[in-house]
Amino acid sequence: MSLYQDKKTSVLFVCMGNICRSPTADAVFKQVANQAGLDHKIFVDSAGTHAYHVGNPPDRRAQSSALKRGYQMHELRARKVAASDFSIFDYILAMDNENLALLQQRCPDQFSGKLELFMNYGAGMYSNQEVPDPYFGGEQGFELVLDMIEEASHGLLDHICNNRS
Repeated sequence: MSLYQDKKTSVLFVCMGNICRSPTADAVFKQVANQAGLDHKIFVDSAGTHAYHVGNPPDRRAQSSALKRGYQMHELRARKVAASDFSIFDYILAMDNENLALLQQRCPDQFSGKLELFMNYGAGMYSNQEVPDPYFGGEQGFELVLDMIEEASHGLLDHICNNRS
């Protein structure tokens, strides 16, 4: 979907519980698009492959790390990936291979081309890696997640802007 058409380009970020990585990607990518003046052209959301935390806000450590860098995510609430997401979203980006495999199992064949790892849009040292789950680690894990997500967010925005299909 091109940014130059009337329909917004839609991006769904997915991790396991939708309280650490995917809401962080949601908040970061929204801000990256906003800073580029493209927030009105891109719709962003996040979800989890599991329903562990449905309705809960992002993890307090994820929120704290994000806020230190100017990202707001307190209004986000965890939700599980819905069947309709596969048809609604243009990009469905998993944080790791395990969640990508779960999405691939659930995705109707006609939408499978929308699924990929988020870090495929990374560059440099983080390119084509998985975003590690920081849930059971310390604060440094949330900082690493932010570093990776910031890098991939810029790569994704460049890709969307240059993809004039």
